[in-house]
Amino acid sequence: MATSRSRQLLNLSKKVLNAWGEFLSSKDSCYVLSDDPHRGWFGRDAKKAMPNFVAEFQCDPGKPYHGFSSWDDFFTRRFREGQRPVASPKDDAVIVNACESAPYKVAHNVKRQDRFWIKSQPYSLTHMLAGDALADRFVGGTIYQAFLSALSYHRWHSPVSGRIVKAYLKDGSYYAEALSMGFDPAGPNESQGFITDVAARGMIFIEADNPAIGLMCFMAVGMAEVSTCEITVKVGQHVTKGEQLGMFHFGGSTHCLIFRPQVKLAFDLHGQKPGLESKNININSRIATVLS
Repeated sequence: MATSRSRQLLNLSKKVLNAWGEFLSSKDSCYVLSDDPHRGWFGRDAKKAMPNFVAEFQCDPGKPYHGFSSWDDFFTRRFREGQRPVASPKDDAVIVNACESAPYKVAHNVKRQDRFWIKSQPYSLTHMLAGDALADRFVGGTIYQAFLSALSYHRWHSPVSGRIVKAYLKDGSYYAEALSMGFDPAGPNESQGFITDVAARGMIFIEADNPAIGLMCFMAVGMAEVSTCEITVKVGQHVTKGEQLGMFHFGGSTHCLIFRPQVKLAFDLHGQKPGLESKNININSRIATVLS
């Protein structure tokens, strides 16, 4: 009974959030793209938070709403050409940041399955990858996780050059939190490891051109109410490092890069320690190098 009722509530929540998403994708949502000093996305307070917006992102300040057709169009904005160059584009040993994101955790020797409701927030590959048969390939491997704020660029770029082996979406819960973390006023911010098992997510498996990397997985995870992950690549497609894979819609999120146990990595977190106090590393910047 409890499970049936939970599913009903989840379905109702999804309908409400889908309706909200339709509004955020409509022209009516442009009213927040104003110069109101406190509430407008081009107002004084927003400019302090994003001081280089016009120089960094594709927009036209001379047009209404800077040329954006909806709030979601603004949210999924693109960088201007040359703003985020790809690190070492011809060196397949260099892995780049797949999202404009802040390092949250690096985990090694990840288990196939773990009891995430008992311990703090261990990664459990079977749950993360929704029982995918490819999960066994990553047992004992490494996971890198990083999070995106609401002010971040929300498109995903390929961390490696390679061929898309599998790509799909998995529905999930909203506002899920790990009981072991206690009360979190910011919702799931402190439960980012846990929500990789239960939130809405998109999985993209890539067979890297570099055999020292081989099969790896990019996993996008919706935080809080964010349940819209859009994959823009297809199975069989070859992507180059830094090429777009997809995007989040409607809010801040988190993501993981998952590597096989045979892959030995030296991470470059740009002088930071993983955690909620870390700062964004530019997308397409080096975050790891494969050790041969």
